[in-house]
Amino acid sequence: MITKIYRVKGTFIMGEEAHKFVKEYKATCEADIEEKIYERFGSKHGINRNQISIKEITEIAPEDVVDPILKEIL
Repeated sequence: MITKIYRVKGTFIMGEEAHKFVKEYKATCEADIEEKIYERFGSKHGINRNQISIKEITEIAPEDVVDPILKEIL
């Protein structure tokens, strides 16, 4: 399977406030990305899936990566 790089934009609710996020992940498909977002935000912030809203998932080229950790992997 070929892995691709995706940029995910969305919001999550913590307490009474909505916070925006932009994350970049490497995965084989968009369904894997959604699952990673739910898992990581749930474990890091202790929030439920219904508190996370994924607005956009786009495939990006390796040269467009901004995340320094992901850049090192490439």
